[in-house]
Amino acid sequence: MQQSGDEQVAIIDRTGRVVGSAPRSMMRRDNLPHLVVAVLVRDPAGQVYVHRRTDTKDVYPGLHDCFAAGTVRYGEPPVDAAEREVGEELGVTGVPLEPLETVTYRDDSTDQVTHVFTTVWDGPVTHQVEEVASGTWMSVDELRAKLADPAWPFVPDGRMLVNRLLDDGRLTG
Repeated sequence: MQQSGDEQVAIIDRTGRVVGSAPRSMMRRDNLPHLVVAVLVRDPAGQVYVHRRTDTKDVYPGLHDCFAAGTVRYGEPPVDAAEREVGEELGVTGVPLEPLETVTYRDDSTDQVTHVFTTVWDGPVTHQVEEVASGTWMSVDELRAKLADPAWPFVPDGRMLVNRLLDDGRLTG
């Protein structure tokens, strides 16, 4: 049963091809494979914006993340979803998004194919109060040091993504 305001998200097969849609609540309940976008926001000096998710998020509540991320709505191109998510969550609009990669991630909470983007932003960051509790700019070295601590409460899919970027030299600074 679809709840009021329960958006239809893109459901995928094991190849990442969209095969249908489901209400977000059903996707979460049944851990259905779905499309996600993640946008890494950096300032002109190369710092990364890191935020703490609200305690009311439906997955990984209260954890830190360095991606403005979310599900792709059914029929929505990933780049449009990325623009929507970074605008909603951080108030970042009107900037070009650079695609970085597409990655599969699965755990007990989510089963997703993520389209990863990056952008540079030199304006104010405005949090969406329903999704972002707090945030700050961090140097890449500071982020790397925080991520080296497995006890730092960081979203597992974001940890995997940012570590890939750090390991292969695509995130430096």
